[in-house]
Amino acid sequence: MKLAAVCGSGLGSSFMVEMNIKTILKELGLEDVDVQHYDVGSAAPELADMFFVGGDLADSTTHLGNVTVLDSIIDMDELREKVTAVVKKAGLLA
Repeated sequence: MKLAAVCGSGLGSSFMVEMNIKTILKELGLEDVDVQHYDVGSAAPELADMFFVGGDLADSTTHLGNVTVLDSIIDMDELREKVTAVVKKAGLLA
């Protein structure tokens, strides 16, 4: 499975969300999930199974297909809940 974080420039916030997703996956005991970060202009549907974006980019990322919108990119509880739901739906967690 491939997950990706997307922000406007592909630098600060998407990298932070990527690192937080990796932390959450480690907590869940999932090590075979690839996580990357992209800027909105470079992100393409084939690059990930699920894209995580801040609410400010929700309208700009509909072309990516599977997008999970974060109300707050710094809220670890929200991110943990949404990442857990995605990996459960993919069958990686019981």
